[in-house]
Amino acid sequence: MDKTSENENIEFDLILQAIYWKYGYDFRDYAKASIRRRLRHRLSQSNLKTISEMQHKLLYDIQFFETLLLDLTINSTEMFRDPFFFNTLRKIVIPELGKQSFVKIWHAGCSSGEEIYSTAILLKENGMYESSLIYATDANDEVLDEAKSGIFSIDKMKDYTINYRKSGGLASFADYYTARYDSVIMDNSLKKNIVFSNHNLVTDNVFGEMDMIMCRNVLIYFNRKLQDRVLGLFRDSLRPDAFLCLGPKETVRFSSYSDSFENVAEKERIYRRIG
Repeated sequence: MDKTSENENIEFDLILQAIYWKYGYDFRDYAKASIRRRLRHRLSQSNLKTISEMQHKLLYDIQFFETLLLDLTINSTEMFRDPFFFNTLRKIVIPELGKQSFVKIWHAGCSSGEEIYSTAILLKENGMYESSLIYATDANDEVLDEAKSGIFSIDKMKDYTINYRKSGGLASFADYYTARYDSVIMDNSLKKNIVFSNHNLVTDNVFGEMDMIMCRNVLIYFNRKLQDRVLGLFRDSLRPDAFLCLGPKETVRFSSYSDSFENVAEKERIYRRIG
């Protein structure tokens, strides 16, 4: 390793330490390539020359840190993302959950909320919403507020409608929102059984006894150590025989907790807790 690369590695490590010590957000076990790419992006947008300069700015400028936090947290999602997943959820998992008198679902790392409302619609169409409670959590309060508002760009609705139909939707997708100028707002009937809360997968603890946990396309940004930590958290937050849903590039297979889960649908990355 040359001297420049060595110094840069030190700078990256120090800024992540600074974020943790100053603000309590721990990105130290995120995948290095992803986190460094996001830090470099903010560096280029901020007229700063080095990561060390950026570290000084985030320590003394809370608004700059909040901007950087949005860069570092993963906020890419859409309604009925991966329709094949939601189709399988509708056919296999929902009937199993429907055997219970009450269902608790945790959307971990919910971002701006598109998948929360997708699940709410799925439950509603299967007559289960009134006997369900959805916990929607994220470590970023700004995106949590966005999710709670249920307001999304109208430009996205065409793609979301296609996703909904491919996922086996039973109604007209337009029935679930009201258009207002360049935005739509999700129907209030979908919001009443959703609880929004700040929860950090990196540092916080077990979250209740859930019947299903959905955490899709979050683990891919963590290193192996942190993935193991989070999968252990999920195992301990699920009741026996409950379901865990991950993203298409995520798996429990190579984790320390692989023996705690069985496959329900391998392609869709749906698992069930054993025992």
